[in-house]
Amino acid sequence: MSMSRVSATRAALAGGIALSSVVLLSGTAFAHVSVQPQGEAAKGGYATVNIKVPNERDNASTVKLEVNFPLDHPLASVMPQPIPGWKAEVTKSKLAKPLELHGKKINEAVSKVTWTADGSKIGPGQFQQFPLSLGQLPEDTDELVLKAIQTYDNKEVVRWIEEQKGAEEPENPAPVLKLSAASADHHHGGAAPSASAGTDEKAGHDDKTADHQQTASASSTDTTARVLGVVGILVGVAGVAFGVLAGRRRSA
Repeated sequence: MSMSRVSATRAALAGGIALSSVVLLSGTAFAHVSVQPQGEAAKGGYATVNIKVPNERDNASTVKLEVNFPLDHPLASVMPQPIPGWKAEVTKSKLAKPLELHGKKINEAVSKVTWTADGSKIGPGQFQQFPLSLGQLPEDTDELVLKAIQTYDNKEVVRWIEEQKGAEEPENPAPVLKLSAASADHHHGGAAPSASAGTDEKAGHDDKTADHQQTASASSTDTTARVLGVVGILVGVAGVAFGVLAGRRRSA
């Protein structure tokens, strides 16, 4: 085998190993308990979120999850969606300062929700989502830190409770629910339609049309960029092949 072929083979192997390492490291970096809203989670409003729990172990299954809610930004309502094979328990705690909601004072709020396997579990290579309905979301913070504790059937406990302080993510980060800016109708008021409802509807339709056009433009731009990227790769490959052949001819 010529030196040119040896060099090309080594380069291909090195590239493959590097790519495999990136894929493996990426999977490891994101394998932790997280919270993801279904749609918008606006300040002062209500939201449905999923607590996503991956199984990080090859020889054990997850059989329990505990999610804690901050009492300095209390939620009056936290309702778990029933999940077959899992039992959910909601724990409430007294508030030092009563919470006012819809004109009523609330002296306690949900501090914890615990799911325990009841005929099911999260096996190796699997994940489970635990849906929650939350409200009313606080208006005096940009995020809610929901510290979680994951328990395996071999008695191992992983505490996802570390808050991120700088740019580097901690080893066991706590799930964080980011809150968006409050919308005008976040209280879900039942006001009667105004005389300008038709105008507002037309404006909303125009906005949707503009959004659709922007989306189509962005899609076209993205497609063009991908095509150019593929062409660039093919040109690069052709250049490498030409270099290898030229080297072989000179060697001959």
